[in-house]
Amino acid sequence: MDTGSNGAERQWKLTREAVEAAGLTIGQVWLRYFSLTGSAGEYEVDAYLNGLLVLPTVQRDLVSHAVNELISEKAQPLKAPYSYNLDGRGPSKAPDESGDAP
Repeated sequence: MDTGSNGAERQWKLTREAVEAAGLTIGQVWLRYFSLTGSAGEYEVDAYLNGLLVLPTVQRDLVSHAVNELISEKAQPLKAPYSYNLDGRGPSKAPDESGDAP
C-alpha cells in the first residue's frame, strides 16, 4: 500500500493483523463500521483492509473502532486459574512479588 504516510500504512497493517487474529470477516467489520456512520462501501473497506485503497483518516479510525468493538464482544479465551482462584471467586490478577494475591 502506497499511502504517502507512514502512519496510515502502519494503521492499516495493524488493523489488518487485528482482523485476522480475531477471525473477523470483512462483512462483519463493514457492517459495524457502517453502523458507526462510516461512509465507505463494503468494497472500499475490503480494499483498504487488503492494502489496495487509502481511506481518509476519519474513515480509517472508524474502521479501527469497528474492529476493536467486535474484538471486545468476542468471547474471551479460557484462562488458566491461579491456585487462589480455583473456585472462580478470588481475584483474577497474578500475585505480586511477595506471592500475595491482590
